[in-house]
Amino acid sequence: MVKESWKPEETFALGKKLGESAAPSTVYCLNGDLGVGKTVFTQGVAAGLDIREPVDSPTFTIVKQYEDGRLPFYHFDVYRIGDVSEMDEIGYDEYFYGEGVTLIEWSELIEDILPEDAITITIEKDLNKGFDYRKITVEGM
Repeated sequence: MVKESWKPEETFALGKKLGESAAPSTVYCLNGDLGVGKTVFTQGVAAGLDIREPVDSPTFTIVKQYEDGRLPFYHFDVYRIGDVSEMDEIGYDEYFYGEGVTLIEWSELIEDILPEDAITITIEKDLNKGFDYRKITVEGM
């Protein structure tokens, strides 16, 4: 599925739709360059899970947990992972295969350990179509 977003609210709305349809053990792999709207998309997913607290990037903590929604939400940012073995130390499998929903930013960096049924979302800019334009590709649904 490919969606075009012309403003951040549309990016948020697509994330929210995916959050609303998420089931336990759903893993979203979110990829895109800096500044493409990954955080806005993630905030939408959280809203779709009825998470009420503010959601921001866990860049320096690797994972943030949100427990107050209809399902637990685990937000990973693996940009700073030096080696995929660091994910073992975090106990990633408990997140990926547990009762919650996992979203992983920069997931291409840990490709070897991702579940086969993970849903991949790629967000891309095209400045020729406008500053706020985004092409959002969802694969694996």
